[in-house]
Amino acid sequence: MFLKKIGIDLGTTNILVYVPRRGIVINEPSVVALSRGDKKILAVGDEAKQMIGRTPDTIIAKRPLKDGVIADYRTTEAMLYYFIHKAIGSFRIIRPEVMVAVPGGITSTERRAVIDATLAAGAKAAYIIKEPIAAAIGANIPIGSPSGNMIIDIGGGTAEMAVISLGGIVASTSVRIGGNKLDASIQEFVRKKYGLAIGERTSENIKIQIGSALILEDMLTMEVRGRDMVTGLPRTITVTSNDVTEAIQEELNGIVSAVKSVLFHTPPELSADIIERGMVLSGGSGLLRNLDQLLSQTTGVPVYVAEDALLCVARGTGIALENLESYKRSILQNK
Repeated sequence: MFLKKIGIDLGTTNILVYVPRRGIVINEPSVVALSRGDKKILAVGDEAKQMIGRTPDTIIAKRPLKDGVIADYRTTEAMLYYFIHKAIGSFRIIRPEVMVAVPGGITSTERRAVIDATLAAGAKAAYIIKEPIAAAIGANIPIGSPSGNMIIDIGGGTAEMAVISLGGIVASTSVRIGGNKLDASIQEFVRKKYGLAIGERTSENIKIQIGSALILEDMLTMEVRGRDMVTGLPRTITVTSNDVTEAIQEELNGIVSAVKSVLFHTPPELSADIIERGMVLSGGSGLLRNLDQLLSQTTGVPVYVAEDALLCVARGTGIALENLESYKRSILQNK
């Protein structure tokens, strides 16, 4: 009997599911809506995200993952069950092998929680792969070669940087700075500068529409609606791209420091390879305007944004599962 396999990028903001020979079949927000009393699951994914900031007292819309790890075990299990079932409808008959990508800085307890939740959600077998390895595979980086390759994967909850050679991680770090922290910084900045309260969906839209890691010569603007902090009435303001750059500066400095730390701990021979090949940027938050230029300016190393940067981890997870024997060394070595 053909055993189905699926790869899951268990992201703080989005969950992506990869099925071999079909590619990415699901890309939905990692949000769950529950009834407040009996904690019954009401909606998952896109439908649940529409409810954020709009729910009555009887419903809670929440993200069960925080900084790339499980914050609410039961809800994560229900969410995984939903996505596995949606990816391969007949999984009750044929239980799939599932490989889940997790942050590089995850603890053994957090890793165990991911495996347990995946098995409880209906998997026949569960494997763990670290996000930097998965992102590198998904970005078509030859991780098995004896030369140094550096990947920077920035998602919703974490930023992962790793130098990979001969299938293993040589130097790496994981910082809990990602898209969600950037969104929160924008919310706080708008509240302080303009006296306007905005929701997390609005701040995410601001980041996507006009956000930039560097000051833009041709400044972008966006009309933003929210609640006036003084009068309590709805109000509309205009936010600029320069506002966003100022708001997220501290978080960007944290990412730059982490990249410099990995480069500092990289052996000289591999450093030479990285200068020649450049660093590869992946992850949804890696798509922030001019982030590649900021990293290149501050490190002196060329930076390239991976093709389909948002999908790299999910694709890499699926490819690793498809070729489990080939990648087993990389996965086991980096547990």
